[in-house]
This record gives sequence, C-alpha cells and structure tokens, in this order.
Amino acid sequence: MIALPIVGVSAADISIRSSELTKPQQITREMGAADARLTSGGMGHRALLQSPVDGASMPADQKSGDDGPVSAAGIAADQVDPRVALPPGAHWISDQSAYARVRTPSGLLDTWVREMKADDPIAVGMLTLDRGRFPRSGNEMIATRAFLKSSGLHVGSLVRTRGFDRTYRIVGAYELPDALDTEQLTALPGSFIAAYATAMKAARGSYDGGGGPPSYLVSVPGVFSWPMVEHANSLGVIVDSRAVLLHPPADEDVPFYRAAGRTGGGVQSSTSKATALAVPATVGGLAILEVCLLAGPAFAVGARRSRRQLGLIGANGGDRRHIRAVVLSGGLVIGVVAAVVGTVLGLVLTALLRGVLEDYVGKRFGGLTVRPLELLAIAGLAVLTGLLAAVVPAVNASRQSVLSSLTGRRGVRRAGRLMPVIGLAAVCLGAGLAVVGAARSDSVVVVGAGSALAELGVVALTPLLVGAFGRLGRWLPTAPRLALRDAVRNRGRTAPAVAAVLAAVAGTVAVATFAASQDRQDRDAYQARAPRGVYAVSSGSEQGRELGAVRAAVEKHFPVSGRVDVSRLVYGPKTCDLHSDGAGCGGFQLRVPPANVCPAERTTDPSQLSLAVRRSLASDWRCAGSYVQPAMDTEDGVTVGGPAVLHALGIRDGAAERALARGETVLFDRRYVDHGTIAFGLIPDMSKATLGDDTVAGPLTRVPVHVAAEKVPYGLVVVMPEKAAVAAGFRTVPLGSYFTTSRMPSGAQQQALAADLAQFGSDAQAHLEKGYESKASLVLLALSIFAGLVTVGAAGIATGLAQADAEPDLKTLAAIGAAPGVRRRLSGFQCGLIAAMGVLLGSVAGVLPAVGLRRAQLRQDWKAYHSAVDGGWGAAERAPHVPVVVPWPTLALLLVAVPLGAMLLAAAVTRSRPQVTRRAEG
Repeated sequence: MIALPIVGVSAADISIRSSELTKPQQITREMGAADARLTSGGMGHRALLQSPVDGASMPADQKSGDDGPVSAAGIAADQVDPRVALPPGAHWISDQSAYARVRTPSGLLDTWVREMKADDPIAVGMLTLDRGRFPRSGNEMIATRAFLKSSGLHVGSLVRTRGFDRTYRIVGAYELPDALDTEQLTALPGSFIAAYATAMKAARGSYDGGGGPPSYLVSVPGVFSWPMVEHANSLGVIVDSRAVLLHPPADEDVPFYRAAGRTGGGVQSSTSKATALAVPATVGGLAILEVCLLAGPAFAVGARRSRRQLGLIGANGGDRRHIRAVVLSGGLVIGVVAAVVGTVLGLVLTALLRGVLEDYVGKRFGGLTVRPLELLAIAGLAVLTGLLAAVVPAVNASRQSVLSSLTGRRGVRRAGRLMPVIGLAAVCLGAGLAVVGAARSDSVVVVGAGSALAELGVVALTPLLVGAFGRLGRWLPTAPRLALRDAVRNRGRTAPAVAAVLAAVAGTVAVATFAASQDRQDRDAYQARAPRGVYAVSSGSEQGRELGAVRAAVEKHFPVSGRVDVSRLVYGPKTCDLHSDGAGCGGFQLRVPPANVCPAERTTDPSQLSLAVRRSLASDWRCAGSYVQPAMDTEDGVTVGGPAVLHALGIRDGAAERALARGETVLFDRRYVDHGTIAFGLIPDMSKATLGDDTVAGPLTRVPVHVAAEKVPYGLVVVMPEKAAVAAGFRTVPLGSYFTTSRMPSGAQQQALAADLAQFGSDAQAHLEKGYESKASLVLLALSIFAGLVTVGAAGIATGLAQADAEPDLKTLAAIGAAPGVRRRLSGFQCGLIAAMGVLLGSVAGVLPAVGLRRAQLRQDWKAYHSAVDGGWGAAERAPHVPVVVPWPTLALLLVAVPLGAMLLAAAVTRSRPQVTRRAEG
C-alpha cells in the first residue's frame, strides 16, 4: 500500500526529468552538429536587430509600432541569400521544406517534403535513421515512420505526387527525435522542391510551397560569436548560433532589447512562484494523509492480531515505550522496504515503458535521467508515511493493559474530546479562508489552502460524525443495525477508514465539479460552423468543375435529406484564377461606412483615447463584431444563394426569406449598412493593392439590402441572390453545397466518402458539423473508478479490522443459533456503511474547493476583462462566463453504486462460518 504510490511518484519523476532536454540536446535536435543556422530575414538587405535567444527580429531603422504597408508582389523579392553572411572557411548544407500532395493507396496525403543532405556530419542528431539507408541520388527519398504508417507505404515503395510526373523511391525510414508524429519526406537538395514548384505553377498559376526559402546549417572554425551574429544581421540575415544560445550576451549588449523596449528574460512573479510551490505541496500533503489513513487501519489490524505477543512483552517487564517501539519499528521497516521496492520498481517500470512514454509525449528522451536527491526524498516520504501510519496503532496498543492483551478482552473505548474541537476550528477557518479568497481576491493559492485546511478539519471531525450516524440504527434491520453500532462503538478503527474514503471522494468530487464546470464553459463558448449534422463542401478547383462528382459521392455515402447549392462572387476577367493577385486580376472588399467604424479602429494606439471613450467601447455595437469561421470560406462572408440557404442553416427569419425570394440581398451584420445599402470596394488590379490597407483604390458599387434580425449566423455576413450579383456587376462561380442529413454520418460512411474523393483527386474543402464534443466524460469516469477503488480498499481494510476485533461476537452469534448468512450479511453491511459514510461526507466536502476555485477564476477573468476595457480593447473581449456545474451523474455513481458494490464484494469474500481455532493453553 505504501510502495504503490512510491512506484508512481518515482516513475513520474524519472519520466519527467528524462523528457526535459538539456540546452545542448535541444540545440542538437534543431541544428544537428552545426554551429549556427542562417535564415533570410525577409526584408532584403535591410539591416536587422535580433534577439539572441528566441529569434525575434525587427528592422534596425523601424520605429516602434510602425510596420508599414507591404506589397503583395514584393514579399518573395525581399528574401536575401543567407550565404552572404558566411564567414571564411565555413562548411554548410541547405535545409528547405515545401508542402506537397502525395498519392497513397487510399488517395492523397498532404505532407512536408524536406531537402537536406541528411547523411552529412553537420546534420547528425537532427534525425535518426531507423532502417534502410540515406538517399544517394536525386530520385530517392527517406520517410518518417509516421508518414509510412499514415500513407500505407513502406521502404521500397514509389512516391508520386499529384500534378508532378517524377517518381521517387523510398530507400529508408527515419524519425525526428523531437517530433515523432511528424509526417515528412526527405530528399537531396535540388531534387524535388524547385521542379515541383514549377509544375504546380504551370498547372495552377501560383504556388509558394508553404515552407519559405532555404536556411543554411553552418559549421565554422571556432564558434559563431555574437559579433558575427550582429554582422549577419546588418546584411539582413537572422542567425541562431549555438554559442550564443548557450551563452547569451548581457541585455545591455543587445540592441534589439533597447529598440523593442523590453528585456531578454522574464522574471517569475512571487504569485506564480507561490503557486508553483503550493500546488505540489498541497497535493503531496494530501497524498501522505491518504496513505496514512489507508495504512493506519492496516497497522491496527496487525497490532490487534499481535496483542497477545505485545502482552507477553509487558508481562516480562516491558513498559509502554517498548510496545510503542515495537509497533513503530514495524512501521519503519515496512516504510524502508516500501521505499526501496517502490523506487526500484519505478526505475524499472520507466525503463520498460520508455518507448511507450516517448510515443505518448511525441519525442525521444535525452536519456534515462535519475536525480538521486529527488529519489532519496521520495524514499524518505515512504519511510515517513510508514512511521506516521504506525503512530496511532502504536499508542493504542501501548495503552492496553497486560491482562486484556493476554486474555483478548476489550476495554471501553472513549473518543477524545480535543480532536473534534480542533477539527471544527479547522473547518471554520479553512472555509472562511476559501470564501474570502474567492470573494475578495483572485488568488488560487488562498482558495486551495483554505479548502485543504477545511478538508483536514472534516477528517478530524470524522469520529464525531461517525457517532452521529449511529442515531440512524434504530430504524435499520438487524444486520445493518449491528454493523452500524459496531462501527460507532469502535470509532478508532472506523474513523480512519471513513476519513480515507472521505479524502479520496472529496478530491474526486472537487476535480469532477471543476471539470464539469469547465466543460460547460467550453460548451457555451463553442462556435458551431453550421447546424449539427450539416455537411458543407466547397470546390477547390476553378469554376467548380469537380463539384458534380463530389456531390454525387456525398449523396452516395451520406444519409442526405436535402441539398442546397451556393456560389461565390467574382470580380475581374474570366482569364484570372480565383484568389489571383496577378496583374489585371481584380477583387472586391465589403466596406464599413465611416460612421459605423469602431473608434478603436481609427487609431493605431487605443490608449490615446480618453478612459471614458475606451470604457464605452465595450458596449458600442460598432465594436461588437466577432469573427466566426464559416463552414465555407468566401470573400468577406458573401454567399450567393436563395432562401434555401437559410433553411439549410436552420435560420428561422420569415422576413429574410421573403426578401431573398424577391431578389433582395440580406445582410446579417448591421455595421455594413449605409442608408439601406452595402458598399463593395472594387479592386481593378490586385497586384497594386497593399496588404493590411483598408483603403481600396477603386470605384464603389452599392447594393440595396434587407437587414436581418439574427447576427452573423455561422459566419454568414451576406446572402445575395444571383440576379442581384449580376446586376451589381459581379460574376458568380459555383462554390459548393450544404447537405442536411437525417442522422449523423458514421465513421465508416465518412471513410468511404474520403476514399471516393481521393480516387479522383478532389481538392474540395469539407466540414461536417458534429457539434461540441465533450472531453470531460472520460475524465469523470476515470475519477469515479479511482474513487471507487480507494473506497472499496479502505472499506475492505476497515471490514477486516472489524472482523479481527469482533471475532468473539461472531462466535457468540454462531453459538446462539444465528444462521450462517448473518455473518456474511454483517460483514457486507459493515463495509457498505463505511463506504456510504465516507462517500456522503466526501461529496459534501469536495464541492467547496471546486466552487472556490471557479469563483477565483471568475475574478481573474473579470480583472483581465476590465484591464482590456480600460486599454481600449474591450470590444474584442467577451464578458467573463465561468459557470459552476455539479456533476450529478458522478455523484449518483459514487453515492449509490460504490457503497453497494463494496457491500456485495465484502459479503462475497466473507466466510459464512467461523474458523475453528485452537484454545490457548493456560
């Protein structure tokens, strides 16, 4: 019992320490054996200022808060070749990645393709070859084990990508030690990305690869020092230097910190330090208490069964000190054995499960790290727990007279009066501290400390509360009445078991209440993209050429009850691709009238506004817009369709439906309305537009609208009939369809649809709205199982003690003719009543800390909200919503199923007839 938690704690300590990489190990995984990684700053040869530790950078001549407009066509041209900063004598390899769609036996798989000479000495440590060999020619690749598992390919398979006629053979499998789940292919430099990008641009008109320009891993004579980094920054190159990361310069020597107005290292606040210390201290203290309460009765059982031997010690001249020493020595020996066995088993368990743990956390350990001082402290905890658990049995054993110990007689047991007074004081003080902490401050530490103190007070009050339960015995049948009276008369063995159940259930109820409350908060904050069961699919190809096949596949595999087709707006010549920013290709922007623009958006620094104005923004309807991701991505939330769109999305607005039927446009965000119309800013040439610039040079076209009552449902801003779109000078292109279903499609149906879409290489984007999916049910079930196991264990220990203590009474029952089943029922009711008392008291005690923590969290959220409002950002924040939800199903399971199960289990394992024993001589 003592060794089991030591096994868990020591295994957790070794696992956590092993997963924490040292700084050199982390650097090796990121840049291998290189001295530095050189990357383009993305601003041409413009000088940069760089942070030495996190890679943050800014132009050396940039003013604080001034980013400036960036041309859409000039981003790629701003990349500088990092090799301009290479020092003399440097050896380097390139490292570049791009996104590609790889054909697999099941269809298409989006994955990263990396170009790097993986067998170069510079790359040692970045990846680990599992089997096979490294690429030797331009038509060979190696793949991560995660890619092979996901794709269904293997070493020796051919890799083909969509839209690219070259094939590659997989010659090896590898893993990234710091990202085991990464799906990736690696080829030699120059063998894939450039040719693939050329093919994609020829087929689609634009392709950026998604990975950016190459970086360079560099090995130099000596080290890449901070002055060398500053020189590279002056050429527009960012450098991650091994020497600088291991030994960063002083903050005053870093121009970036002076320009950015901040320091390089964060200082942990006293509150966070207190929290970091208080949480493990509280958990550790409660864990020791739990083990002592569980192990204490077990020691009492041993002492009770050894009372004749202890009596012989007293008969031969031993006093109370000797008897206490004997029982305490037993606790010490058991604690030492538990410490040694638990620590060794924890180490062996971690070593055996290392692979499983590494796969779970997604990265390889740096090694099996054992910190002797920490394991020694854990072992000392086991020894301390064994001693503490033996204290009360030792004191009780020493108080028995020699005559009663030798004859087996039991004296009158009286409950102490001091402990209930201390317990009541602790309950009042702890509850008051938790209430004050939740109502007057936002300190989680105060609430947690008060709750822990109150729980300890309830544990101290347990003997008194057990006595109060005895008043219910007059209304119970014979067997439960005898069990209850026996428990009340022998509180010394009943109270620790009840307290152990109480502590376990209180913690379970507290965590369950907090988890259920957080789950309700997440459920309320969840933003659905469509009604539950609606499947939205949009085309990824030009002119929606693939939509016919996609729609047929959906209707084939899904239980479709309805379909609504929608289109998108397009402005510009038909020769331009969708979303193209090429010369002569147009676009549009839905404009907000100047009168409806939020005051905070009219300035780059909201703090320049008066405090009254900043606070008023929280209730200003112009600032209340919140983005909701739609099921289909459209330009500025404009969807071309009719009343059926509203039906598919479950929008019940008769006036809006009638307006669409008349050919009118419906608006769901009133910020855009201007005297009954909305304005589209037309962009004749996207190549001349500036990213992040709200002022669009070009004509405005206005469209009359009907303003709907509902606000931006499922991210839908505008629904425009096709006739209205054509009349406004736009073209329409098929976008996709909303499918309503009669029931939620099963996993098999979804996989079948995915397989069909993969067969003809569809680029369609799809979303099946499943609604909020709670993750708390599994947590609550696990907590209930844990509490049930502790409850059954504690009640079983108390029942065993009761049987050892009440063996004469049971023999008397058998002697006067009691049926054999009475003994079994008595044992079952003893166990069930102990479990029921502990569960009932623990359920009440566990709600207090959860409510206090939620109230403290609410105060923290309100504090952050008021700070955002005073800073002028209140419109972007929602008013805090921190509900408190009692998990009634979990409580019902604990209050009914656990005591009933404990009772049935105890009755099943109890002998129906007393054991025949030899009469003692003399």
